[in-house]
Amino acid sequence: MKLIPRGDDIHYVVDDQADVWKIVEDICHHGPQDNPFYIMNIDDIVFKYNLWVSKMPRVKPHYAVKCNDTSVVLATLAALGCGFDCASKGEISKVLELGVHPDRIIFANPTKPGSHIRHAAKEHVKTMTFDSEIELSKIKLFYPEAKLVLRIRCDAEHSQCPLGKKYGCDPFTEAPQIIKSARRMRLDVVGISFHVGSGCTDYPIYHKAIKIAKDLFDYAETIGFKFNILDIGGGFPGDNNKIHHIDEVAEIVNSAIDEFFPKESSVEIISEPGRYFVASAYTLVTNIHSKKEVVALATGKTHMMYYINDGVYGSFNCQLYDHQKVVPRLLKHQQKNANKIMYPSIIWGPTCDALDQITNEIELPNLNIGDYIVFENMGAYTMCCASPFNGFPVPVMHIYVGKTTWYDYMNGNLKEMLKQLLPPDSEYLCLVAESVKQRGKQQYA
Repeated sequence: MKLIPRGDDIHYVVDDQADVWKIVEDICHHGPQDNPFYIMNIDDIVFKYNLWVSKMPRVKPHYAVKCNDTSVVLATLAALGCGFDCASKGEISKVLELGVHPDRIIFANPTKPGSHIRHAAKEHVKTMTFDSEIELSKIKLFYPEAKLVLRIRCDAEHSQCPLGKKYGCDPFTEAPQIIKSARRMRLDVVGISFHVGSGCTDYPIYHKAIKIAKDLFDYAETIGFKFNILDIGGGFPGDNNKIHHIDEVAEIVNSAIDEFFPKESSVEIISEPGRYFVASAYTLVTNIHSKKEVVALATGKTHMMYYINDGVYGSFNCQLYDHQKVVPRLLKHQQKNANKIMYPSIIWGPTCDALDQITNEIELPNLNIGDYIVFENMGAYTMCCASPFNGFPVPVMHIYVGKTTWYDYMNGNLKEMLKQLLPPDSEYLCLVAESVKQRGKQQYA
């Protein structure tokens, strides 16, 4: 495992006082950036992990790999001791290559190809979800020794991406029969999972779902099972303007698990956060390469159209698939230089497809070709789905870490974890320093 991977990505060690905007300004000041790029903040992921542990100490996070599977994210979370939610044999392999023990992985895809189940068996990834008797039969065929977690349906009223239409059995009409079938098939069901929906804003739903899970724990015990895992899924907020919401979520979750699964129950509580860990860690910087002024015939008013170097076939696929709403921001020097007149403006992506539209009409000052437009909170469900359609490259990453965090990796409480995960000849300790030196990049103050 390498903490900071080699390749085209650029790495920096920065003073703790440096922030993403200072780094963006400095990169743009050093010369035109024709291609889009990300600023990736390792400190933000470390902060989020420590915050999680402090707010929900009984809930062990298993990061949803599908959300952002870049090596630096996975390696950082692995070093911190995080578990992983994998949905395919490819994701399982990627996590295991970091040296993560199979016991720290849950194969959380309720409907799996048989070859993927065989792969899990080969790699000793025992814990996996299911939501039907048909899936049970398949698991019995390919991996009868698996530890099974039944996924139930309990959708939030408000979530960015509801999941109950596709996954989860009805906890009242279907779950008891499925549990009975598992008993009859002599399969080892060890717990209950649910997912209230990605990007959930209906936080009291966690209490309701945990109570329903407890009822199923009790029912399973009456027919001979002894469940010991509760998986409360994902749905946790990750944007930097929503981080305070974790307090509300934690209060509800902690109260519910203490009520229904007290410590003496010895039930292991896990979760599957994705966007929580990575959304705010990534900031996308784009460049205006073309511009049009359009005068509305009816009003005579000038409208602007800006064409930037990333779009819905790249990072902004999140608007199509993840229903994200992006907010464009300008660099400070552009804000100072811009006149105060605002124009109705549309931002377009670079490809020839008219679908490649990033915003509807929004109010922006008169911008110029070569100006930058910045988008925060772009770490979740963005680059993992990006493509080089029409020949436009996906963004490069500029990865940075604060000195305090870096020294923690080097000499502090994470060192022993990293030693366990790294091969003896690993060069991870000097990768950032080497990269900064080789590329002639300054360390930012």
